[in-house]
Parts: sequence; structure tokens; C-alpha cells
Amino acid sequence: MSGFVVPAHRADPDWWRSAVVYQIYPRSFADSNGDGVGDLRGIIQRLDHLADLGVEVLWLSPVYRSPQDDNGYDISDYTDIDPSFGTLADLDELIAGLHERGIALMMDLVVNHTSDEHPWFVESRDPESPKRDWYWWRPGREDADGNRIAPTNWESAFSGPAWEYDERSGEYYLHLFSRKQPDLNWENPEVRQAVYAMMRWWLDRGVDGFRMDVINFISKTEPLADGPEVPGRPLSPAFPMVADGPRMHEFLHEMHTEVLAGRNLVTVGEMPGVTVEDARRYTDADRAELDMVFTFEHVALDIGATKWERVPIPLPVLKGNLAHWQAGLADAGWNSLYWDNHDQPRAVSRFGDDSPEHRVASAKTLATVLHLHRGTPYVYQGEEIGMTNAGFTRIDQYRDIEALNHYAEATGAGADPENLLAQQSVQTRDNARTPMQWDATTNAGFSTGTPWIGVNPNHTEINVAAQQGDPDSVLAHYKRLIALRKAEPAVVDGAFELRLAEHDQLWVFTRASGDTVLTVVANCSSRPAQLPDDLVADLADAELMIGTVDRPAPDLLQAWESRIVRRSGDC
Repeated sequence: MSGFVVPAHRADPDWWRSAVVYQIYPRSFADSNGDGVGDLRGIIQRLDHLADLGVEVLWLSPVYRSPQDDNGYDISDYTDIDPSFGTLADLDELIAGLHERGIALMMDLVVNHTSDEHPWFVESRDPESPKRDWYWWRPGREDADGNRIAPTNWESAFSGPAWEYDERSGEYYLHLFSRKQPDLNWENPEVRQAVYAMMRWWLDRGVDGFRMDVINFISKTEPLADGPEVPGRPLSPAFPMVADGPRMHEFLHEMHTEVLAGRNLVTVGEMPGVTVEDARRYTDADRAELDMVFTFEHVALDIGATKWERVPIPLPVLKGNLAHWQAGLADAGWNSLYWDNHDQPRAVSRFGDDSPEHRVASAKTLATVLHLHRGTPYVYQGEEIGMTNAGFTRIDQYRDIEALNHYAEATGAGADPENLLAQQSVQTRDNARTPMQWDATTNAGFSTGTPWIGVNPNHTEINVAAQQGDPDSVLAHYKRLIALRKAEPAVVDGAFELRLAEHDQLWVFTRASGDTVLTVVANCSSRPAQLPDDLVADLADAELMIGTVDRPAPDLLQAWESRIVRRSGDC
């Protein structure tokens, strides 16, 4: 049983609804030994930062043993720690340190695929092995000219075919991501039981839940067949046959029954392409599957024909999308709330305004809007101080396999390198992976050695040390929002209602619970916004809970100004 003790004030099984989750990408958080790579001991040394922030769950991206082809999402041993991050003893110490501070640990669970160096896959390469069916091995086929080609026309998410030919065994294996990440065959019950045994091993060690990587890909539609091509879409044309497959609910319910039931846990599934209707089913408590899922709709609104082509998002479209999820999961299931994670550009550069004039205000306002929606908020490392995109200008600055493969493939096809770099600098996953900015010293206090990826030059201005004790900082604003969540039940349980849905500057909504109504008013633009008369009347004499301006005007919001006000029987 997990060693985490739920605080007395939230002892019900749904304690995670009122929690705030903090995500750490270990490679980039804190380096304790000067080798340039973040590690577990570095995290241990920074646990007071999490406690001071007020979060109650730590989501730890993969630290398992791995060849690091995809920065740890290619796992070669599920029950050991990669030496670059430390040891199992270090993880045990991390768990103890978190639990002492009332913080739960949610591990990343990557079980759609393994590394090609995992013993399971190494054994499966023998056609006579009992583990041959643990992966998706298929013979090739011939084209019209008699040439051997892959079993289907599927493309991987990281460019190139989703099938790799294996000379040793004379067949192809499926990899929806890197060729070094072969997909597990969940149709085989032995695979599922091996995964469940591994999960129980971690829970017995003190882990408190799982974030499940691309978990809605584990059920494929059989027979595996060609699909329609969708130019520019990752996993085209495989996506319809690998996402939310016919046995998804069966597999997740079985996992819940065999592993999760009876433990005080938190689970969230990463599910590309999931709809509101899908999410209701996956997170409906009566179905006993998952607590939450990550939606991708709002982080796809600025993507054009391909991931690398960015288009503007009108504010009514963005707030309408989040409101759609609020309404859809109002009576069944639960929302996860996020702007940032290890796979997304920095929110203040993407949805806000990272210019010197507006960066701080827009970081605060984006936080206000997100944390006051109904659901469990996720804070990605550095988001709480307003870290920005990296601004890379050269291909040698990148480390992300997705970006590197795209650049090589596109330039090989004749694309202009300068245009490609301009696109990638905005959308690359590496924007989220530059080192955490602790102070203004060399390497931002992340490492005494050479960091595995470059530090953002703006760390001399944007860092934790500079914001500690500053009541006007982004960090202080996050602390206030998290504290409000703990103090005001309407933040967690209040009904959501969007107002002024078509306004192109103002994001306004209410959270109502009993006789308490919280109104959130945010100017999500870089110019002042006039408040409508009826809204001015609604705000009059309301209690200001959190605001980003000391003396707010009654009828005007400054650029990127936000307010949370309360009306109740006590007002």
C-alpha cells in the first residue's frame, strides 16, 4: 500500500480533485553532481520549493533505465533507475521526502511501447521465442514492382515509416514513435499481466499514482491495414486504427481491477485525439478506469497544416474550447487543466505575450484563468516563474528527436533551412526542456557543469531567486492561486459558466457553489479593455480575492490584467 498519507482535510477518495500537480522533467530540473544532466538528488535538494509553492502531487517524467533515444520515454528496464538520474535508493529517499511534506508521487507510466533494448523485445526478435507475440511483428508485402514494402502505409509520430525491418527475424515491427520504441501488443494477456505486476511493484514501493503516456494507443484495430493519408498529421494514416481502439475500456477497467482498486491513488491518461464524449467514459467513476485524461484540443488550435505551422487563435475560440470541456464533464468525469508540459511550447510565449512589457502580467493572467476553471491544475516546472520559449536559431541547439528528424527530412526534400528553424523555434518540444532557472548565476543554478541543452539567456532576469519574497512576482501569484484553491471550496466544486463568449479581449466566467459566486475577469490582450456596464455593476462592491493590479479601475482592465472577486452571504 502507498506510504502517502492524505491530509485529514481531504481524506475522501477524490482528494486529487482539490490538489495541484507539479510536473518535473528530471533531465532539466536540477543537477546535483555537475554532469550537466538533472537527477533525483537534484530534485531532493529542491523539494522545499514544491512545498513552499503549495502543490500536493509531483508528476515525475520517466527516470527508468533507458538508452535515452527519446529522453527516457524509451524504457529498457521498468524496475530500475537510469544511472544518469541516480539509483533506486535515491528514488526511495525522494518518495520519503515528498511524503514528509504531504506531497504524493505520480510516476510516468510508458507502456504503449518499450525500448528496443528491453529484454522483452530482444527476446521477441527470435521468431521462435514465446515473447514473439509481445510486440507487433508482421511480414512485409510486395508492391506492384515486386519490391518488399512495409505491412501498412503508416507513418510514425517522429517522421518516417511506422514499421522497421529486422534482418535477424525477417519481419517488420511496429513503432508508432521512434524506431527504437517498438509497440507492445496488449492483445496478449501475458503482456498485460507483466505490466500490471510492474505497476504493483512501484505502488508497493510507495508511488501514489501514474500518468499514463499515450495510453489510448494500446488497443489497435485489427487487422492492421492501410489507412487514409492526412498530410501533415502525425501518425498519418495510422491514427484512426491506433487511437481509442475497440478494447481500450476493457484494458483500462482490467488495469483498475487488478492494480488500482483499493489504493488511494491518482491516475491521468495522456490521450491524443480524445473527445469530450470519450473523456466522460474514461473518467466516469462508475466505470472504474481513470481519474482524469489530458485533452489535446486546446493545444492544437494554433497548429496549421502541420505541427510546425502556427496560426493565430482568436480568444473566443480558445475560451470556447475550454468551456466546451467544462460543460461536457460537469456531471460525469473530471477535467485536467494545463497550459504547459514537457511536450508543449512555453505558455507565456504561446498564449500570452512574452515581451518585456507584458510577460509578467500575461503569465499571471494565464495562471488565473487556468486555475479557476473546474478540474485539477497542472504546473510544469518553470511555469510558476513565467519561463519563456528558448529562441533557438541553430539546429545544433536542438536535442529533441522529433525536431531533429523533421529538420533532416524537410531539408532533404528541399525545404529552406532558415524557414524551418523559424518554425521549429516556436513549436519545438525543446522549448519546455531548457534547464529550470533557479538564479542568475552561470547555467541558472541548474548545474556546475555543461548542461545537456542550452540555458535560456533570459535566466538572468527570470529565475526563482529573483522572485522569492517579491509579492508582485509570477511566483507569488501562483502561490496565491494555490492557496485560494485550498481555502475556497467554490474553486474546486463550483459550477462553471462562461460569460461574454464572443468578446475578443475579455475572458469572463463564474464559479458558483451554494451562496458563493466567484467571478473571474481577465483581459487576455496587450491593450486595455473596457468592461461592459452590466459587468461593472456585477463587480461593484464584490470582494477582491486576487488581482494583478493594486488599484483596479472599476470599468477598465489594463493589458493582461486579471481579477478574482467573490460575492456571498458574507459580503
